[in-house]
Amino acid sequence: MDQIVQIVGALLILAAFTAVQPERMRPDSRLYLALNLAGSAILAVLAVSAQQWGFVLLEGVWAIVSAWGLLATLRSA
Repeated sequence: MDQIVQIVGALLILAAFTAVQPERMRPDSRLYLALNLAGSAILAVLAVSAQQWGFVLLEGVWAIVSAWGLLATLRSA
């Protein structure tokens, strides 16, 4: 089950990244930031449960930065 959840988290991040490359999505859009936040939060929680501290750091910071950006876009609206 953990593997399926990991794949979902990774696919959320990859979907956002893939959409930005051909400029189908802006990297400062709410959807991009929300996809990154959801995906990285999922992966961070799974990394904590597996005690993979390097991935906790990576995904935790990714989630924090995405949340920060998302809050900034919501406040400016």
